[in-house]
Amino acid sequence: MVRWNGRIRTTEDPLCQRWADCMYRSIDYIGLGEVCSCVLKTNPGSMSTEREYEVIVIGAGVQGSFTAYQLAQRNKKTLLLEQFVLPHSRGSSHGQTRIIRKAYEQDFYIHMMEECYELWAQLERETGVKLYRQTGLLVMGPESSQSYLAIKNTLQRNKVPMVILNRDNFSQHIPHVNLAEGDGAVVDITAGVLYADRALKTVQGQFQKLGGVIRDKEKVTDIKPGPVVTVSTSAGVYRANSVVITAGPWANRLLAHIGLQLPLEVVKINVCYWREKVPGSYNVKQRFPCFLQTEGEESKQQIYGLPSNEYPGLMKICYHAGAETDPDQRDRQTDRSDIDILQRYITRCLPGLVPEPAVVESCMYTVSIIIIIFII
Repeated sequence: MVRWNGRIRTTEDPLCQRWADCMYRSIDYIGLGEVCSCVLKTNPGSMSTEREYEVIVIGAGVQGSFTAYQLAQRNKKTLLLEQFVLPHSRGSSHGQTRIIRKAYEQDFYIHMMEECYELWAQLERETGVKLYRQTGLLVMGPESSQSYLAIKNTLQRNKVPMVILNRDNFSQHIPHVNLAEGDGAVVDITAGVLYADRALKTVQGQFQKLGGVIRDKEKVTDIKPGPVVTVSTSAGVYRANSVVITAGPWANRLLAHIGLQLPLEVVKINVCYWREKVPGSYNVKQRFPCFLQTEGEESKQQIYGLPSNEYPGLMKICYHAGAETDPDQRDRQTDRSDIDILQRYITRCLPGLVPEPAVVESCMYTVSIIIIIFII
């Protein structure tokens, strides 16, 4: 653990659960500690002008946007800063769909997801916008593997609605998928698809309705702690009692202004879409589930997919690993080893798909195994 002039908040902390990892995990299927959220707190002062706020949130991805929304609900005068023009596809929160699930290896994630589901449902009720579609999540993996067994046992231990499939009834319930020899299969019935772009737009809209201010195309150039925190951008200077950094791949560049660096690795993920040989075979309207392969003969890393939805006739399937990259030069990263792995997996297990990606997009993960949130 890292401690720097203050106390650390970890994944078990209620603040982390509500404002950070809980919401982020629902909108992007990634690993532990993807985004650094750092809160600089000072003595409260007079926040009377248009450039003075109680809280400034830096980074308008889903984590920053939902944090700002929660603050506005608590009647905090809040500014949300974003370096790119909104909406954009340069970070980690873009794209039409993400998996939302309770199928994790650790119990505390299931407990966080209980609140997460309710928060998204609450936002749906407030706005009348549909953000979630229940599809279920098919989890497959070697029955002897630690990862598969951990997910299965955690679901059972926490009494999450689930179905255990065997080789005799698998194809009846899950057509167009080959279950590998020695693999088990379980379905997290509560899981589904979260409409990511729509969710991000909705939460930002609610933040503004509550009086929050969003300023995009404003890159932060300096942060100066003090009795009041001063944040300089490409367009002006702002002051606040507290600053929350939810900048994902750019976190360490911002933290450098306050003399802090965290053990974060930024990786580029190839987001691949694969064409159905028979249109509709893997379609969300046919109740085809999301899926997660915990490991297989192609790789020990996870492979995951979502039913065809955002692009007609194309199913999103990705490899849960990528090559390290510079967030400002990610397009120079051309590694395709993950696509080779996906092609072999699709040929073996998803015979109804053409084993060549029709569309390849990208996003970034920001991964740390030490810390997610701490407060200075």
